[in-house]
Amino acid sequence: MTRCTLCGEEAIYLRPYSGERHCGRCYVRAVEERVQRTVSRRRMLRPDDRVALALSGGKDSVSLLHIMTRLEERFPRSEIVAITVDEGITGYRSEAVEIARENCERLDVEHRVYSFKRLYGHTLDVIADAARQRGKLFICSYCGILRRKALNIAAREVEATKLATAHNLDDEVQSMVMNLLRGDLVSMSRGEYDLEGDETLVPRVKPLCEVPEREVALYAFLRKIRFQSLPCNYLETSLRSDVRRFLNMLENKHPGMKFTVYRSFKKIRPYLKVLEERNLGRCKICDEPTTREICMACQTLKDLDLIQ
Repeated sequence: MTRCTLCGEEAIYLRPYSGERHCGRCYVRAVEERVQRTVSRRRMLRPDDRVALALSGGKDSVSLLHIMTRLEERFPRSEIVAITVDEGITGYRSEAVEIARENCERLDVEHRVYSFKRLYGHTLDVIADAARQRGKLFICSYCGILRRKALNIAAREVEATKLATAHNLDDEVQSMVMNLLRGDLVSMSRGEYDLEGDETLVPRVKPLCEVPEREVALYAFLRKIRFQSLPCNYLETSLRSDVRRFLNMLENKHPGMKFTVYRSFKKIRPYLKVLEERNLGRCKICDEPTTREICMACQTLKDLDLIQ
């Protein structure tokens, strides 16, 4: 019988990159402690923050909700409000919204839902159809741009001081590699969003950024957390899917490779800071903050003839 490294009970999980073995109880505690250390070391949150938590209904965001509510118990002046963005994806998002609502009721967390239809006048399905008609297949890119804007608007409306997103280690490394492949050095220089100083931009934090995706999934399973497992209809159209498969192959052959890539990019970022665009203005269409004349969300809709 394989024993837990910490307590000597029967182990259920081996971390290939560290050699640690954990029983279920120690594993759950280890994940929560890693998140707590990440938040503390990077000074992501203050004891009196009102945190808007981006809750999609998937394993990462629902797990983050449960972890953050546990952390919140130690800080009575802090608050959490969950924000779900309904993009309008037929056969996918309605279940996720219901799961998000169910988990918020279970944890007694305030829950708000914002829709693409309300914010932009169109669902993602309509936007995707317009994109396909123009031969554009990477729908995830459009969705990401529009979601980022929607989350900032929502966080501002609920008067949040921080916006917490559930990006795990895999998400972070995938984004780093994608930015490299695209030659997007400005995005590579930014890292986590640290946009203090402009009241219209709610600072973003990523408490799960040092937890691998598979470990988040196991955490949700052990905590018996209900989450949506159905993949998004547009997932396989994205560059991210190809990068994900590539990185998973490397990780299987060389355990710890994702942490290595993550730390390598972190070392490079200080040398790219001179490239960062920080002069914020206002979009001439929607008046939201942007470094361009027209923000990327409005430009996306304009290119698809969905706004004037």
